[in-house]
Amino acid sequence: MAYDPDNIFAKILRGDIPCDKVYENDHVLAFRDINPQAPTHILVIPKGAYSDADDFTARASQEEIAAFFKAVGDVARQEGIADQGYRIISNCGHNGGQEVPHLHIHILGGRRLGRMVAAA
Repeated sequence: MAYDPDNIFAKILRGDIPCDKVYENDHVLAFRDINPQAPTHILVIPKGAYSDADDFTARASQEEIAAFFKAVGDVARQEGIADQGYRIISNCGHNGGQEVPHLHIHILGGRRLGRMVAAA
């Protein structure tokens, strides 16, 4: 999936669209999903222009990769869902169901979550 610099997350990073920010560092922004699927539903995105997990792991620096995954744990602890458990999801490419061509991880928690994938 090619990176589109006009995707919604790029617009949020530029400040063109507001977000309900919960966490930020030099490499990462995390904010509440506008259509939550669980009591806690937060999106974590890198500030760099990476289309998906494949692109990110191929091109990002070790510092960016570490900061991104550390942020996921930091946000879960900050939001009080780490002790009871949570789910992280990152859709990658067409068959993975990715809709926005900017890497993002969904953090979902705050209740018991159902099956991740239904049997085909």
